Amino acid sequence: MDFRIIAQDGTRRRAEIITSRGVINTPAFMPVGTLGTVKAMSPDELKEIGAEIILGNTYHLYLRPGLEVMAAVGGLHAFMNWDRPILTDSGGFQVFSLAPFRKIEEHGVQFRSHIDGSLHFIGPKEAMSIQNALGSDIAMVFDECIPYPATHEYAKASVEITSRWARECRAHQNAGQALFGIMQGGMFTDLRRKSLDDLMEIGFDGYAVGGVSVGEPKEEMHEIISFTAPLLPAERPRYLMGIGDLGDMLAAVDAGFDMFDCVMPTRNARNGTLFTSRGRLSIKREEFKFDASPLDPACTCYTCRNYSRAYLRHLFLAREILSMRLNTIHNLCFYQDFFRAMRASIEKGSFDLFRSHWQDVLQQKEA
Repeated sequence: MDFRIIAQDGTRRRAEIITSRGVINTPAFMPVGTLGTVKAMSPDELKEIGAEIILGNTYHLYLRPGLEVMAAVGGLHAFMNWDRPILTDSGGFQVFSLAPFRKIEEHGVQFRSHIDGSLHFIGPKEAMSIQNALGSDIAMVFDECIPYPATHEYAKASVEITSRWARECRAHQNAGQALFGIMQGGMFTDLRRKSLDDLMEIGFDGYAVGGVSVGEPKEEMHEIISFTAPLLPAERPRYLMGIGDLGDMLAAVDAGFDMFDCVMPTRNARNGTLFTSRGRLSIKREEFKFDASPLDPACTCYTCRNYSRAYLRHLFLAREILSMRLNTIHNLCFYQDFFRAMRASIEKGSFDLFRSHWQDVLQQKEA
């Protein structure tokens, strides 16, 4: 994996991550394909909207369909018919979310499956083995996600164990697979700096910031974003994990981050909340019952080219499967277009204007 910065507008970066399966233009948003599929989307539809990389999940794919299946079919790319890059989360956040059904030990985490209650163990070695079987282009180290709120004492112990696990993951790095370290430390800046120092000593292909958007107030999240970004190595990709709110991502790109992932556009689509050039829109509203206009006149996605707000409202209220598909196509296309425009603004040196415009849009009531 190579990383090349193309343009900078102050602290904002326009770059390329070059992999054997394709180039990822950054800042980049990665649609989430937790179970080997981005919900309601085919791989061809993802390509049509411009997705260059998707995210898969180690924990979920380990439990179902399992490593035996992955080995038999030749990895996740072949399994889901996706020939572009894949990043796999290590499963640390998913194991974190299983509390109280998990026990953190020195060499990993023992937990019970959310599917059938069976007992399992994942540590650094196991996480790397699973990601090797999946064949992702970018793997993540196994970490402990610190809850909010957490005491300094707890966060310090968590950073120490995450650093030990990161070193073990690095020792088991798979050939041909890039590996990103994950900075933890909760809301404590001294621990964030300590965590990064440990990761830098080990050395990784990219660096991520985890443990944000876990319940903390927006102000604290943005403080951590602003604090951590300039500490991360300038010559490596910077990944802010699990962030998908447009305002939060604007702040993160402003600080110097390159990569993002979140279920927000797909989950909101299934719930009838759609993103448009004029703000969020709830398609279930009564006023759209006779509305023959496209969802977003400024959008060129398949949904907006072919269907009215009235039809989309009808599909949603009737709980038709097509509602989820058309809404998801639009939301993910909107996100990809948003990031394309953001990259262009950095190249032109006009990111401030771009951010100011979207801050005004985001402050408006629903479209």
